[in-house]
Amino acid sequence: MKTFLLVLCLGVLLVGAAGIAAYAWWGLGPVALGFHGHLALVLGVALSLVIGIGLMSLVFYSSRRGHDDEVGRF
Repeated sequence: MKTFLLVLCLGVLLVGAAGIAAYAWWGLGPVALGFHGHLALVLGVALSLVIGIGLMSLVFYSSRRGHDDEVGRF
């Protein structure tokens, strides 16, 4: 029952966040981006992906090598 309520609450939050994002997106109207705007957008997305993939790789590497087991022991 707890799992169902957790999934339900998270689903409601996800739908609400998507609704707010869609409202804001459509409320902006047409926005023109120049070359520098497109370049910044592409570089920002690429850099975010590289950082995210790199950090997740470090998490998996650390977990498989047993480094996480040492942290919990004092």
